[in-house]
Amino acid sequence: MINKITFFFFLFVAFGTQGQYARKYSNEFLNIGVGARSFGMGNAVIASISDVNAGYWNPAGMASIQDAAQLSFMHSNYYEKIGSYDFIAGAAPISKNNVLGVSFNRFGVDDIVNTLGLVQNGQVDYSRIKTFSAVDYAFYVSYAQRIELKEKSYAQTLSWGVSPKIIFRKVGSFAKAWGFGADVGGQYQRKNWMFGVMLKDITTTYNTWNITLTNEEKDIFFQTGNEIPLHSTELTLPKVIPGVAYKFTVGKKNTVLAETNLDITFDGRRNVVISSKRFNVDPHFGVEYSYNEKIFIRGGLTNIQNILDVTDSAAAVKIWVIQPNFGVGIHLKNLTLDYAITALGSSSVALNSNVFSIKIALNKKAKVQ
Repeated sequence: MINKITFFFFLFVAFGTQGQYARKYSNEFLNIGVGARSFGMGNAVIASISDVNAGYWNPAGMASIQDAAQLSFMHSNYYEKIGSYDFIAGAAPISKNNVLGVSFNRFGVDDIVNTLGLVQNGQVDYSRIKTFSAVDYAFYVSYAQRIELKEKSYAQTLSWGVSPKIIFRKVGSFAKAWGFGADVGGQYQRKNWMFGVMLKDITTTYNTWNITLTNEEKDIFFQTGNEIPLHSTELTLPKVIPGVAYKFTVGKKNTVLAETNLDITFDGRRNVVISSKRFNVDPHFGVEYSYNEKIFIRGGLTNIQNILDVTDSAAAVKIWVIQPNFGVGIHLKNLTLDYAITALGSSSVALNSNVFSIKIALNKKAKVQ
């Protein structure tokens, strides 16, 4: 009988017990990324992002929007259709060098089997099996401002932005949580160099969980020796993500953009390139080739980890694994179509995720003379 509720045991362990606590992997659906361009570049876009999707990545990047408005839509069947991930965003200048945007994302896993009531009076009753969904939502309101700096031989720009966010998470009828936090970002561009920094969850993001279990469900947890989850407040600690990018031209119509980002966390040891109790550093690398700013080919490296290879149980050793990402894009007048594929896991057990996104630019109409 204990095996029948194993899933729920691990699911509710994440909710913890009563009180406030900081989770190392909290609100992870907000760390997946948005936009096929970003996925194709291994999520290394903090310094170069300059469109409507910047409200999520680095709100300072929205200040570069010159269109009357931009809209963005993304859909992905994540982990080979295990989860569904969607994102929609819009942004528009509200005055010279000031931009306002909103964005919304949803990550959901449907048809999760609920086996809590499978055994009744010592007998297995398959008619009591039910299904539920685990769904996460986030809503951002973003503001960005651009500051132009001029020197004798070249122009440079400085921008900053902020993205307050509201979070709602729901696990069937068993639990739900409301959360609030904010991200702050900055960008600086000088000639072909681009620098950026994202202070994610700078305020510390709070999720307050409310657990709702029936008396029967509580009895099952009690009888099987599992802890009954209680109301709790979950904290997501701040993360610093600096980035640097360089863009150069090859010939008249070919450009190449290369970028590196570093995810720096302070919530305990993680399995990343630089790991310690005080801080961790997880690098991302991306490159984008463009032909005439119309056709794009992208590649990226992310999720660099040192894991234990147990293929040979007699001689298990640690090996480095890297997640490669690839993507393509095409720009047609006011429409940009992007596609990316990510391979999660080792080559033998990789789960591919296909990401599609569309960006629409609404241009300003010329004044009638």
